[in-house]
Amino acid sequence: MIRAPRLASAFRRFVVHPIEAAFAFALYLLFKLLPFEAASAVGGWLGRTVGPWLPLSERARRNLRRALPEKTEPEIAAIVRAMWDNLGRVAAEFPHLGEINVYDPAGPVTVIGAEWVDALRDDGRPGFFFSAHFGNWEILSLGATQRGLPVDRVYRAANNRLVEWLYRFGRAAVEGAQIPKGPGGVRQLLRSLKAGNHLGMMVDQKMNDGVPAPFFGRDAMTSTALVDLALRFDCPVVPARVERVGGARFRLVVGPPLELVKTGERVADVAANIARINAIVEGWVRERPDQWLWLHNRWSD
Repeated sequence: MIRAPRLASAFRRFVVHPIEAAFAFALYLLFKLLPFEAASAVGGWLGRTVGPWLPLSERARRNLRRALPEKTEPEIAAIVRAMWDNLGRVAAEFPHLGEINVYDPAGPVTVIGAEWVDALRDDGRPGFFFSAHFGNWEILSLGATQRGLPVDRVYRAANNRLVEWLYRFGRAAVEGAQIPKGPGGVRQLLRSLKAGNHLGMMVDQKMNDGVPAPFFGRDAMTSTALVDLALRFDCPVVPARVERVGGARFRLVVGPPLELVKTGERVADVAANIARINAIVEGWVRERPDQWLWLHNRWSD
């Protein structure tokens, strides 16, 4: 007799996942056939038209009410709608990722701080970039690749293996390994750093095995991996983000390496550095709340 959990798992794998993948492949092909700016516009329209009505949007509204209590309900509704517009554009721009020339003066991206990418490329040490799901975050690693700096990226693998293949295919223009989160990923991280490679991490998602750190006035479970490894390997930690400045146009901003707290008291040093990184991300979000992905279950309560 087949047990219910096994039957449900088989149903997801052989029925639900192929349907999800077919839908994802169809959208990918549609957006790929459209010109870049047209694809972005269509994706934005779909996002802001459908997204606010999805049940998931209630999480975004709840997060906004708690993080930015000064915002009125109409302002929150506008932010949620703009967030979905941005997310729809990110999805529609993804098939065109390999076509973007980040450093073309006539292209869609303006770059601020390219010298910090060059410094990491040339210093002979491993290093970290950290960012958040902000603007079009997919362009970040592309900017490093086109500056001659491969970046190994830590990411959450899709549950659907067919969709995961599509993600990897779409990121083929970006140099560097894609390291999944989890025990196997930690070992790969260590090998990467020991080889002198550079790593990119998104630091704005809840990590149940992390530590509580301030974020918008409340503790949020935050991964310690970046800070732990940066202190252990004595390597630079560089903030970077991609802002959407209008339609399918962007600003890639790379900052100087952080001056990490290094007192020798590991627990205190990790806590201080994580708090600083969270504060930097919070500053980005406060400046442009419409461009952050408020859909994350970032806080425990």
